[in-house]
Amino acid sequence: MQKKIVVLTGAGMSADSGIRTFRDADGLWEGHDVMEVASPFGFARNPYLVLDFYNQRRRRLLDVIPNPGHKMLVELEQHFNVTIITQNVDDLHERAGSSHVLHLHGELLKVRSTGDETIVLDWKKDLNLGETCSKGYQLRPHIVWFGEEVPLLSEAAQITVTADILIIIGTSMQVYPAAGLLNYARQGTPIYFVDPKPSINASDFENLTIIPARAAKGVPTLVTDLIRKEL
Repeated sequence: MQKKIVVLTGAGMSADSGIRTFRDADGLWEGHDVMEVASPFGFARNPYLVLDFYNQRRRRLLDVIPNPGHKMLVELEQHFNVTIITQNVDDLHERAGSSHVLHLHGELLKVRSTGDETIVLDWKKDLNLGETCSKGYQLRPHIVWFGEEVPLLSEAAQITVTADILIIIGTSMQVYPAAGLLNYARQGTPIYFVDPKPSINASDFENLTIIPARAAKGVPTLVTDLIRKEL
């Protein structure tokens, strides 16, 4: 039986591919107050602004490629049973070749109906006002906005419980509810935390190893070490 590795990834995972992290130091997201572009209230007030914001991000996503961190997680699959739980809305894990990816906060390359959330469509072009689903409702980005439930959180928690090894990459682990997943790891589970500016200390959790590096450098180092130990 292969060991089960659960990987939690955040904005720092994709930063080395050229995707800016979620919020700048001033709390703005690409120059916008997050509530303007990432909340049901913001969409109701100014849908054009919100759609344009995600159209720009979607175009940018299509121009970037997976970095060495993404690619080494694929290599990890050759030796372990790996599931990735990501806070990121990009598809870089999938493009790199990872087989099992759960998107907690939605997916930028999908849209869904505002009237029937079960209608979800693949979408790589711009999304405009007036573009509707089969039932006639306006389409919106398939993103979990502030104030909305995280529908896959329960599934993510159930996956985390199964981990023989837990790897956390490029996330502050201070944004809830995703940060709470750490508490679902079984007692004694080895935890590896890869981040250039770690927000937690080695003494905060049992069996915690901190790798103070960016994803593109820290992940290859960690994966190589884990594979070597397994052989």
